Amino acid sequence: MALIGDTYSDPKAAVIVDEDLAIAGGALGFTWQWFRAVAANDYDEIFARLAAEHFDAAYITPSMIINNNVMRIIELALRHRIPAVSESSNWAKGGLLLSYGQDGPWSFARGAEYIDKILRGAKPSDLPVEQATKLLLTINLTTAKELGLTVPPSLIARADEVIE
Repeated sequence: MALIGDTYSDPKAAVIVDEDLAIAGGALGFTWQWFRAVAANDYDEIFARLAAEHFDAAYITPSMIINNNVMRIIELALRHRIPAVSESSNWAKGGLLLSYGQDGPWSFARGAEYIDKILRGAKPSDLPVEQATKLLLTINLTTAKELGLTVPPSLIARADEVIE
């Protein structure tokens, strides 16, 4: 499995993420290989390599450099026939195979509520830490068909949104 992201500014964070991915991959029965982009033109080389080395799939991590290149990354994944997934439903709507991640509008709304509380005098340290409770699964069946993949009906039934 390919993991496409950018470089971490904190080397310690990169080591922790790499260790966590190795543990998770081992538990699921596969291995990850990082492909880190420094500039937008790195994606051409990354996807050409994924195709040449016959990677099964790619996970696109969220980051500023990646978010500024969404359509380019989607185009490359489709051109090189790499099943690719990410966290934002916008990516699946744009053409990635699927996305699974927190409900962005809900998270932004909760963040705005916290800002309002702080501006009204609440101490940030008194506010509870929250974790997203709703995750959205978006499946792009058009992309699955283009890639020659069959999405199990049980997965389609669990999807919050299916693009046909």
